[in-house]
Amino acid sequence: MTQQQVDYFGALGSPWTYLGHERLTAMASMAGAKIRFCPINLLPVFDQTGGLPLPKRAPARRAYRMQELKRWRAKLERPLTLEPKFFPANETEAALLTITARETGGDDLVLAGGFMRAVWAEDRDISDAATIDAIIAEAGMDAADLRARMADVDPAAIRGRETAEALERGVFGAPTYHFGDEMFWGQDRLDFVERKLRG
Repeated sequence: MTQQQVDYFGALGSPWTYLGHERLTAMASMAGAKIRFCPINLLPVFDQTGGLPLPKRAPARRAYRMQELKRWRAKLERPLTLEPKFFPANETEAALLTITARETGGDDLVLAGGFMRAVWAEDRDISDAATIDAIIAEAGMDAADLRARMADVDPAAIRGRETAEALERGVFGAPTYHFGDEMFWGQDRLDFVERKLRG
């Protein structure tokens, strides 16, 4: 029997991706499903679908986002810094290393969770090379070895292809989960993902 797969398009600097990450991995594990995590570049996604980066959004939208973050932090009882010291941070290198881990047998989901937690719960800078290396080590991998493997994988090309794939499949924000013939946008739709996983 073919293992079911959730295609998971997220962004390491997204609080919503962070809030849903561990819940999705637990759901998939319970259902025996595989997760393909694609840390996409949200800027071209926003450009082509009418979205805006946070600083360019209207004040009313930014204010409501803050209310929702507070609500979900309380509901999920997850550590969440509402205004992280290092946000936004350039997540490119962290995303490329996450893809490299995925492509070479490393635990990319654990690594991605570490990067997200660093931003949203630990006030760490995931654009800083030393911080990145420390997070890789915390995820049980060797940073120097993982960096060396990037040359064999070409993660930048993979990220570009997966960002294009996301657009082709209707993604307009993060996180977005594709399972079967359905798309689910937002960590607040994980209940529907779970129902779909359970059949």
